[in-house]
Amino acid sequence: MQHDTPDTCADRHPDESLSHDPGAALSRDPGTGHPRPPRREFKARGSFVARCPGCHLPELNCLCPYMARAVSDTRVWLLTHPMEHHKPTNTGRLIRDVLPDTEVFTWYRTTPDERLLALLEDERYAPFVIFPDDQPDYADRVVGIDAVAEAKAAGRVPALILLDGTWRQARRIFRKSPYLDRLPVLPLRTERLTRYRLRKPASPAHLCTAEVAAELLRQAGDADAAQVLDDYFDAFNDSYAASRRFEKLEAPTAAMRRLLDRTGR
Repeated sequence: MQHDTPDTCADRHPDESLSHDPGAALSRDPGTGHPRPPRREFKARGSFVARCPGCHLPELNCLCPYMARAVSDTRVWLLTHPMEHHKPTNTGRLIRDVLPDTEVFTWYRTTPDERLLALLEDERYAPFVIFPDDQPDYADRVVGIDAVAEAKAAGRVPALILLDGTWRQARRIFRKSPYLDRLPVLPLRTERLTRYRLRKPASPAHLCTAEVAAELLRQAGDADAAQVLDDYFDAFNDSYAASRRFEKLEAPTAAMRRLLDRTGR
């Protein structure tokens, strides 16, 4: 499968990763167009750390050398809570780094993204909302992973809509977005436990956004893209965790070496 050579720190413009990210335009209210009050200065833990303008990780363990891209027959659409755009620990952006066709939409309760609404009406795509099947009121919409293969066989492009935020935020997005109500719900069924070390999940079974995408891609038959995303997530996880300890990774990890081999570095 073809893949692209990764960008390096020198190749990437500081704003490149936000080039089609609605999070870059959060300075205005989407409903009225009026300017929002300026964001308060970032004072959270790590706010003093010098960060790479390309990957946004601490410069101590920059991720840019390990960026590798892949192609997939399945698309990923991220419906992202506004707060997630500003979190350096957000893993949704890793998906877009690996799969450049990934779409990112900012969720607002009262103002749906018009571009997302248009894509939901586009017959080329077969969208699925990724969400647990733990409530009876939408049980009639729940499908299995075979539905993705059926969409491909019918000549449509499966689109996995991931609700990118905390579990509480994701449930709010699911319940407060009427335009999602008619879409099939695809729960992730896996025995996989999270490897994410940068936030504490409520349960080891709660995977982060990048882990969910990788596992679904693997189950949908896009094994190459899944492996690259998994390796890139591991590289991110290890690099960020080491930086929090103010430790420099002196040698690439196994996942990093696979990414370097893929790009010929």
